[in-house]
Amino acid sequence: MNINKNKLSYYAQDFGALIALILLVFGISILSPEFRTFNNFLSLLRQSSINGLIAFGMTFVILTGAIDLSVGSVLALTTVLCASMITSGVPVGIAMILALLIGAGLGLVSGLLVTKGRLQPFIATLITMTVYRGLTMIFSNGKPISKLGNSAILKFVGKGNIFGIPIPVIILVVIFIIFFIVLNKTTFGRRVYATGSNWKSARLAGVNIRQTKTIAYIISGTMAALSGLILLSRLNSAQPTLGMGYELDAIAAVALGGTSMSGGRGKIFGTFIGVLIIAVLNNGLNIVGVSSYYQDVIKGLVILIAVLSDRKR
Repeated sequence: MNINKNKLSYYAQDFGALIALILLVFGISILSPEFRTFNNFLSLLRQSSINGLIAFGMTFVILTGAIDLSVGSVLALTTVLCASMITSGVPVGIAMILALLIGAGLGLVSGLLVTKGRLQPFIATLITMTVYRGLTMIFSNGKPISKLGNSAILKFVGKGNIFGIPIPVIILVVIFIIFFIVLNKTTFGRRVYATGSNWKSARLAGVNIRQTKTIAYIISGTMAALSGLILLSRLNSAQPTLGMGYELDAIAAVALGGTSMSGGRGKIFGTFIGVLIIAVLNNGLNIVGVSSYYQDVIKGLVILIAVLSDRKR
């Protein structure tokens, strides 16, 4: 009997988020036939790509026992800089590559503040979040940057599709596969888990803690910049207010996916499920006609349940 209980507990912990997603989809599908249409599912996946990419990067940071509050500001700053470069005559492809490199550099700054500066991750990334948002306002003069032209490359990233599948969805799946392999099949992945699980033991085992955490922040910054490029393509303009609150949705997705907020335990697959749960909640509640005020309350309660479940595990 105890063995069966242990098995049930194991499955509930490992597949709880997936079961919750299935029940959520099933419940909303009953309430609204419009929700279960193929076009709506494609739209749902397209909308979840932004939060998904940011959450994938956030997973690396949280697995090391840290956190990154700056991702929304990184997204905004890299998007504004990319738009500025395009309007200044820089080829679109080069501007997009530079935006990704800038995102990686901004992540590096946060990582160095945590590792070299020995600041608490919350404080370090709160600082960079504020500074990056301020720089975004300075570069954009607080105004949207538009008139980006009709570049095929820029349109393709956010609005294109292959065999009817939106490019943002394809990017999301490809990045998921890459990160799944990195975390589960590479030495760096094992170092990420070891750093978050017990950094003292990991250091004695020869793991470079500072390097591992710094790379995790670089990954997070790059994913935020990539999300910004997708938004830039979709909107065809760079809004200085882009990305506000995105860090909260990303952290929520990671928590919903079962990753421990203290680090060392979690899966990128769980984060993917967490992203879909948030996307289904947003999409389904909108279709059903639930007020946005109530939606925030519902999402907050769902996140609370996820965090309490993590503490119990």
